[in-house]
Amino acid sequence: MSKITFRLNLGSWGKRALAAIYLAGQVVFHLLQGKINRRNTIDQMMIVGPQSLLIVLLTATFVGMVFTIQVAREFIAFGAANVVGGLLAVTLTRELGPVLTAVVVAGRVGSAFAAEIGTMKVTEQIDALYMLKTDPVDYLVIPRVIACGVMMPILTLLCLIAAILGGLLIAVNLYNISQSMFIDSVHELLDIWDLCSGLAKSMVFGALIAVIGTSWGLTTTGGAKGVGKSTTTAVVTTLISIFVFNFFLSWAMFQGIGGAMMEGF
Repeated sequence: MSKITFRLNLGSWGKRALAAIYLAGQVVFHLLQGKINRRNTIDQMMIVGPQSLLIVLLTATFVGMVFTIQVAREFIAFGAANVVGGLLAVTLTRELGPVLTAVVVAGRVGSAFAAEIGTMKVTEQIDALYMLKTDPVDYLVIPRVIACGVMMPILTLLCLIAAILGGLLIAVNLYNISQSMFIDSVHELLDIWDLCSGLAKSMVFGALIAVIGTSWGLTTTGGAKGVGKSTTTAVVTTLISIFVFNFFLSWAMFQGIGGAMMEGF
């Protein structure tokens, strides 16, 4: 019985994943046609950006502190205290910053997308949009995709600043690393390509959050129980997608032998 249930669940998930891919294609097509609801887009940008800022900054600050605690003591033992700041900055910019921000936004915003649109679906509000000759993709999906795509890089950049400041606070007060040494290390090791790649990743992650959240909402069935399942599955699928895409993006952006750390020694 459990095997049959697992296969049914996997089959249902596969169909919804294909629906999400199809929706992503529709989004690209509609964006090329310039079909943008400006009012909805601005409203969604406020939800994704300013309303998510506090939790992103708080999370990033403590992650930067913890990372510095774990790294500084080891590097000081090897006489490499001068690269602690740079290592923190490079790691945050390339990987931790975009992924951390995406995880926080997926949990807060992606779940809200799935729940809100899923509720609209089971209460037949989506059908009402069709009756009014309004395309749900234009009215519901495109504004959320644009909002996530625009606000995610901004949130990621602020996340990097907060995390580096948190790391600086720990390095100076717990490990007696001078502020100038920490900042010089960041300046020497952090490259413009690292920043561009991190922001590009965050934009892709933002699109994933919006497309998966809205797609799972649009394919919701089964009343209130179905909305709950859609919300949970949407978040899990989004997180898995973020980690998978992060691997391929990192593989494409950072192939070969890096030399950033060698500059600090």
